[in-house]
Amino acid sequence: MEMPPKDIIDALDRMHLLNGATPKGEPMAGGVSSDIWRIDLPSGPICIKRALAKLRVATDWQAPVERNIYEARWMRAANLAVPHAAPVLLGQDEATGTLAMTYLPTGSYTLWKAQLRDGQVDVAFAVSVASTLARIHAATAADPSVAGDFPTDSIFYDIRLEPYLKHTGRAYPALADRMRLLIETTQRNKHALVHGDVSPKNILCGPAGPVFLDAECAWWGDPAFDLAFCLNHLMLKCLWVPVARCALLESFHAMTEAYLPLVDWEPRAELETRSAHLLPALLLARVDGKSPVEYITRDADRNKVRMVAQRLLADPYDRLADVAQAWKEEITA
Repeated sequence: MEMPPKDIIDALDRMHLLNGATPKGEPMAGGVSSDIWRIDLPSGPICIKRALAKLRVATDWQAPVERNIYEARWMRAANLAVPHAAPVLLGQDEATGTLAMTYLPTGSYTLWKAQLRDGQVDVAFAVSVASTLARIHAATAADPSVAGDFPTDSIFYDIRLEPYLKHTGRAYPALADRMRLLIETTQRNKHALVHGDVSPKNILCGPAGPVFLDAECAWWGDPAFDLAFCLNHLMLKCLWVPVARCALLESFHAMTEAYLPLVDWEPRAELETRSAHLLPALLLARVDGKSPVEYITRDADRNKVRMVAQRLLADPYDRLADVAQAWKEEITA
């Protein structure tokens, strides 16, 4: 254990969580966008998350630390919609972009990405991720007043649409118009509260079901983005864990079949079409965007992604099953 940085200690004090205690802790593995600490207090361990202004990626990727405000609001809204869908918020220090939340021990909460990496693909868990996500979308869509708590159009653009779609369009000038259309379509279809980073690295397998972490991209917008973002990761992991390819593709289909019947805020076919159109753009972004996945390291695999993504962007499919089939044909050829 070590003494946390002074600004984290000061934030804990402003959140009235120290009560005279001297905190000890240790940094935890996290993503590219935040410092994360386990802090031990007399009352027990808690988790501290502090947003970074410059993300830990090779390119210059700046993001406003006030996104932390909206992450906290997403956590509250998600837990109202589906209890235990997110950690419980214990405090927030807006000045430093710091959140305090319940600490979820690794013995009881396993990272979904770690399970997939090890070839442990539980299709039933994928279904629970899809149904939980759809329930959050449906509950917030039914209460459009929630939109007022998330004036985050510019933040979502800066940390999702620009680095994933706009930046990739610059790398592929022939696809720039297509990427621009996808951005405009995503921005136009505002229906529900969006997490924005529904990735296996941000989902814990908990005793009561999935727990969603890291809602820094929270936005009142297009839920098709959340569905496509998660399905994209299942597709990419077919290259990372080829022995689990069949189960990963089965999970893709099971997620789709679990999510779509719960869509009651708009015609299901319209949401599916937007997700299907986004998928190849997100595929390409994870090898040639600002935040490429770290586990696709072989040129042959990156080229498979590029080939399928460019073909589907040029001639898009409207159904998710067709996108999955095109991907399957490429990776099994």
